[in-house]
Amino acid sequence: MTSTLLRGGLLALTLGTSGAGAALAADVNIYSSRQPALIQPLLDAFTKETGLSTATIFVEKGLEERVKAEGANSPADVILTVDIGRLDATREAGVLQPLEDAAIAEAIPAAFRDKGNEWAGVTARARVVYASAERVPEQAITYESLADPKWKGKICIRSGQHQYNVALVAAFLAHHGEAKTKTWLEGLRDNLATAPQGGDRDQARNVAAGQCDIAIGNTYYVGLMRTNEKEPEQKDWAKAIRVVLPTFENGGTHVNISGMGLAKHAPNRDNAVKFMEFLTTDEAQRIYAEINHEYPLKPGVAQSETVKSFGELKPDTLSLTDIASHRAKASELIDEVGFDKGPKA
Repeated sequence: MTSTLLRGGLLALTLGTSGAGAALAADVNIYSSRQPALIQPLLDAFTKETGLSTATIFVEKGLEERVKAEGANSPADVILTVDIGRLDATREAGVLQPLEDAAIAEAIPAAFRDKGNEWAGVTARARVVYASAERVPEQAITYESLADPKWKGKICIRSGQHQYNVALVAAFLAHHGEAKTKTWLEGLRDNLATAPQGGDRDQARNVAAGQCDIAIGNTYYVGLMRTNEKEPEQKDWAKAIRVVLPTFENGGTHVNISGMGLAKHAPNRDNAVKFMEFLTTDEAQRIYAEINHEYPLKPGVAQSETVKSFGELKPDTLSLTDIASHRAKASELIDEVGFDKGPKA
């Protein structure tokens, strides 16, 4: 077995010890906030191509704090995470080291790489509208129009404080400023069918059940629902919705990323760089696209048939760094308007 997945506490694979600094018996040690099933095919392909083994620790929350606490004894070689906020938090925590790498720079457009070379995007996902295939005729929707009273009682969404929504609000803030963003959040809040709850797939279920007419979710969940053999009811949820790629009135569709960084004290640095380079190859980008239904960042790599069916994506031109810089204020505004309490009477 070439890859070992661990949940919760840091457990050594070979030495039987625990805690910071425990040794992992692999050629590349990966700390990941991504669900293990989403990255295992990539790990298998990497090992098949290079002969290098991997060990992955799944850390759902507090990944950067954990690596920082481990300090120079951390076994982490590569950090994989999602959302520009988490990537930026990892950079700010000082647990990454700059990596100027020609292969990565050639494969991943500059818009999806840190200016200081401390992180690079791997894949993209768009924050879109799940519209009822039966009840919503609109083919084009703007983010701004989600606050239009015509949608009163017809929108479902997960918590406003979830990282995906904080990033969307941060992008809105970067486009329109604080006053307009607060007004928009109030309008969106009052258009909700119920107080925010659940995850993105739950919002699709709510649309299918008629609880709301549109919902906000990430693109890749649609692909995962359409191909879910273990929970076939999710296929029905996916059939009930139509993906609309919304845009800002003065921009494009809000896009976020999954990304990677080289750990500051990577004990297997050369192998770590090989793994990071592999994630930008045509093969790895194709695996991401086909299995996870994410947008490949490397130009020329085909999207999955599901993603193609959504139509042409025209990403917003805001820099991810700019979005990240507005996240704190976005979070404040979400709380200020009582977004997660649901619509006001």
